[in-house]
Amino acid sequence: MNISPVSTDRGHLVIDGLTVIYASTRGSLTALSNVSIDVGKGEFVAVLWPSGCGKSTLLRIVSGLVAPTKGRVTLGLKPVLGPRQDVGIVFQHATLLPWKTVLENVLVPIRSLKLPIDTGRQRALDLLELVGLSKFAYHYPNELSGGMQQRVGIARGLVHDPSMLLMDEPFGALDAMTREHMTLELQSLWMKTQKSVLFITHSIPEAVFLADKIIVLSSRPGTVMETVAVDIPRPRRVETMTDPTFSTLCNRLRGMFGSHGTID
Repeated sequence: MNISPVSTDRGHLVIDGLTVIYASTRGSLTALSNVSIDVGKGEFVAVLWPSGCGKSTLLRIVSGLVAPTKGRVTLGLKPVLGPRQDVGIVFQHATLLPWKTVLENVLVPIRSLKLPIDTGRQRALDLLELVGLSKFAYHYPNELSGGMQQRVGIARGLVHDPSMLLMDEPFGALDAMTREHMTLELQSLWMKTQKSVLFITHSIPEAVFLADKIIVLSSRPGTVMETVAVDIPRPRRVETMTDPTFSTLCNRLRGMFGSHGTID
């Protein structure tokens, strides 16, 4: 399948020395401290962390909605100084508009960015076929299962052809079986589109299964504890989860959180 491009900007995401300090009535609060993360072109990077260590802050900064206190973020060699057209976001909940069809929900970024609607509609249809929902283009969200709604959310995040895809615990609200199935589907979709991905998760097996490398963050203030390479051949299958290499890496990551907080 040939998915028509909307934009041609491609590059790396570089988060360099990122520190974020909030002022409050109780004094200053450091959410992130000297965080550096590099996502290469076409690389899938997972970020693991305990609750309350600045996840929302990191995503807001990368998406250009919040400015850092110190440090900088560049995407495609250009500084992130505000919202960018070349960033797509997939949320924990699909947040689809119930009065719009699946196709119209996917087209929301095309319309909000005022991109050519004809090209955007064809790309949306191509993406719906890619995620296995072409027969549901004119259905409404309440006619879809939770997993299907998340696939619509992923198509929506990709429809304007961003160079960077941010995924905020996209499977966290799904049941265990659906979550495992969606993990397999996401790997397949990523291998076809080769987008750069920053994937936020509390699930160690999910991070190991999907990522090229894993960034382990501490509890607040969030700092990088370790960067772990995942040297497991692709495509990874359900059987991969029983491989000794997979189990060893999961156990190693669990050990890092023994004295730093809990993780799912």
